[in-house]
Amino acid sequence: MTKKPTHDELVERLHTPGWRIVGEDESEAAGGTLKDVLETSHARKKRQETPGLIQNVETALELDAIEIQNLWHYLGLPTV
Repeated sequence: MTKKPTHDELVERLHTPGWRIVGEDESEAAGGTLKDVLETSHARKKRQETPGLIQNVETALELDAIEIQNLWHYLGLPTV
């Protein structure tokens, strides 16, 4: 099983590719860097949509809602 990264480790990975976000509809899936998918999930939340599940393609790591919100805060994205 893959060890969950710390907040600091996730911050270090913001510009790494290989991340994807999956919504309720598979056709809404998007990929790119961790920063890209975080910004996409934040935009969805701002539109009052489900932000989606963020996954790392290589490790099958999934970020939980708290981790996503902490990273939104780190990126300066407002709480919605």
